[in-house]
Parts: sequence; C-alpha cells; structure tokens
Amino acid sequence: MWYLCVFYHRLLDYRRPEVESLADLFGAFDKETDPQSKSLEWRLPEDHHPDSPFHFVNLPSEQIACNIANRSILVKGIYELWGEGSSFEELEEAIKSCPDEQKLPYLTSESTFKITVDSFGKVVSFQEQNDRIQQLSYIPFKGQVNLSHPDHKFWLMETDNYGSNNGLPPIVRRRIFFGREIGAADRKLLPTYQLKSRTYLGPTAMDAEMAFLMANQAQAKTGKLVYDPFVGTGSILIAAAHFGAMTMGADIDIRVVRDGRGPDCNVWTNFKQQYGLPMPISLLRADNNLPPWRPGLKEVFDCIICDPPYGVRAGGRKSGGRKLLKGVVGPYTVPDDKRNDHIPSTAPYSLVECVHDLLDLAARMLVMGGRLVYFYPVLREEDTIDTSFPEHPCLKMVASCEQILSFRYSRVLLTMVKIAPYTDDIAEAARIKHLEFRENHLKWLEDGNLHSAVFSPLDMQLNAAGGTKLSKESKPKYRGKYV
Repeated sequence: MWYLCVFYHRLLDYRRPEVESLADLFGAFDKETDPQSKSLEWRLPEDHHPDSPFHFVNLPSEQIACNIANRSILVKGIYELWGEGSSFEELEEAIKSCPDEQKLPYLTSESTFKITVDSFGKVVSFQEQNDRIQQLSYIPFKGQVNLSHPDHKFWLMETDNYGSNNGLPPIVRRRIFFGREIGAADRKLLPTYQLKSRTYLGPTAMDAEMAFLMANQAQAKTGKLVYDPFVGTGSILIAAAHFGAMTMGADIDIRVVRDGRGPDCNVWTNFKQQYGLPMPISLLRADNNLPPWRPGLKEVFDCIICDPPYGVRAGGRKSGGRKLLKGVVGPYTVPDDKRNDHIPSTAPYSLVECVHDLLDLAARMLVMGGRLVYFYPVLREEDTIDTSFPEHPCLKMVASCEQILSFRYSRVLLTMVKIAPYTDDIAEAARIKHLEFRENHLKWLEDGNLHSAVFSPLDMQLNAAGGTKLSKESKPKYRGKYV
C-alpha cells in the first residue's frame, strides 16, 4: 500500500537509506531476497523536487509503516493519504472520492481525534490554521476533539511558493495533502542524548543524531551484539544500547576505556548513571591492526559500527612504536610490576591499512547477514567525488550516504552486508583487492593530504584550484574546524 512519508529537511542523502534499512529490519522483504535488491518502491508527488520532504513509499502493511516511523530519526511522519490537490477544492473532491471503508472506521462517535495544520517552508498563523480546519467540515467526524491524547491524528499539510532564495527545494506549484497519521518519529531522544550534556566526552565523540542513524543503518535491536573497534568515549554504542542491543567496544588508548576522568566520569558512567542503559559486555584495550581474537574464532558480532580515525580530528595509531616497526629495537616484555600503569608504544596507522583491517575484521567476525556501518572520507573536486570505495569479497555494499562538510571534504556513511563465509581463499582475494585499491585510489590518503586539505588556508586551496597568485598582503582565511 502507498503511504505519504514526510521527512525532516536535513541530511537529505540519508533519508531513504534509513527507511529501507528499517523496512528490512521489520520484515518488509522476503528472507530470500538478495541484500542489494532490498529496496522499496518510491515516487515523488506531482511537480516535487527530489529534495522535497514529501515522498510516497510502498510498504506491505500499516504495522510495518508504524514501526518504521516510530523508530526513524529523519521521518517526521508516515500517513495514510485520504486526498491531495493543488487547491482546497481539489482536495475536497479527492477526500470525498476516497473509499468509505478506508475513512469510516476512524470517524465513529466512540473515537476522539485531532487535526494538525502544517506547512513546509513558511509559517501559517493560528487564525489561518483555524480557517483551514473549518474548511474540512465536509468530513463527517462524529467523535470528540481531544488535543492531548486523541485516538486518531489527522494532518493537513501543504507546500507553496516560498521564494527561491531561502535554500529550500524549488516549488513548482502549491500542493495540499490530508491524511491519517500512522506513526511519527520521537525526536525527543536527541536532546536527551545530546553531546553538550554528556558526562564523559572526547574530541571525536559522534553527534547523537548521527549515532542513532548509524544504529538504524546497522539494524541494532534487542538480542543483537554490536561491536565498535574504535569505541573512544562510547557515543555509537550508547545509541545501539538505547535500541536494546548488547554492546562491546575496543580502543588502542587504555586511558580512555579504563580510566576516563575518574571513577565518576568515564565510559561506564555514561551508560549506567547518566542514561540508565545496560553497560557494555566488555571494553577492551585492543589494536585493530592486531586483533585480540583467538585463531579460528568467527561469526560473533551481528553489527560492527564505527568511525575510523582518518586523520582529520585524530590520526590512527597502531601498536609497535616507530623504532620497533623499523627494526631498531626488538620485541620486549613489560615487567610484571609495571603492567598496571604501562602505556604501550604506538605508531601512525594510515587509513589505507585501517580500512583493510576493518573489512577483514567484518568479513571474519560478522554473522551471515550481519552489517558493517562506517564512515569513509573523500575529497571533493568541483562538486564531484570519487565513488570508488574499498571492497571485500564477503561484503556487499547496500547503501552510501554523503555528508558534505566543506567545499573540499565530505564523509560517506557506508553500509555493507556479509553475504559469504570467510575462508583463506577469500582472505587472499581480499588482500589483492586491497593492494589494487590502494594503488589506484588511496595515494592521497597515504600522503596525509586529507588533513591539510581540510585545515589549510582557504585562499591557498583556491589558488591551487585556479592557478592564481596570492598577494603577500592577503590574510589567510580558515574554515571552521567543525568537521
């Protein structure tokens, strides 16, 4: 059945992939369906831009539509459409032609109702809202109005020409929708989990909204085990735990996972004391380059969600230290009396190596059908990006969502599903793929140019792109560092 899906106007590239991941989670597709073929049928309302918040989506049942809307972060609401038109006269004709068996169960005298008037891109005054509700008098509501806890909620929504200079998608002509609310997102959880009120916070903590989106892409739910190999202060695991998943994390910095800022300010207190969430099963001091799992251990985690260190806010580190990796010194054993306070030596860990190790971890440790969700950085050239991403024979990419962070830099949220068991032959094939990708696409990452591209003076980048000379008197203009 077709439903009207209304999105919040933000993170436009993430909206449909989130709905499709949740549709898969709630059983909208057959189990035999190929992961890459698990996509919903979408269409736009008449004369609407693809960036419009109004979309029609075909879902198998009202219960699935309700579950998606209630769980989603970017869906404002999903509605059973009773009518639409370019004017109130057309809307009235459409509603009257809507089948009675669809309308009458919600118009009985035993039920209560509420009508909300909403508009995209402009403000509708209180008097205008009342006038538009009065124009719906031809709908035979028999129940009482209840603004606090109605049995049924109805929405009158419209788009109209609001001018072309406000940054919103263009509107060709007015469109009015009326329908019954099936479900709506609970955005109240975002202020609850916002970073500015977080007890223990690090410089690379994931924004609450993005953490919940990543958890939805990974299909975190009760009974699933979620792992973050770059856990930091645990922002991503907090979102997964909110949805009932069991969590586990690792970080190479033992001071983060063990100590925090004391017994009352650490990763554990974020879970238990501040949010009342189940604490992680374990937080390990572990190196993604030297995983701690015993040989032969496979298919443990249902989801792996992470934000790898790609050298913008923080660079990656791996065990060993420069002298050890160069062979200047040999392997050493930490004396027993210094083990508790010992901080192992580390060396730089390039994104090339980090992503290869991450994909190998996912291929080995995810259950069949398990999901890997992670961010991958890209440099933009003239509003285009390199759409080549790391691959693995065991993993199939099902979604990629770009978030533009500056005119030269963006990050893409990649979602991959495990489709084949991990074997030695596949591991060798993955190694060859990694070498080919590294040679063709990741040279700029190995050279460390991502950090300089993000934080270098804007004038210098414009000069490099346009070939013009900078004046000695020109003052460098730096972009904001919120990336």
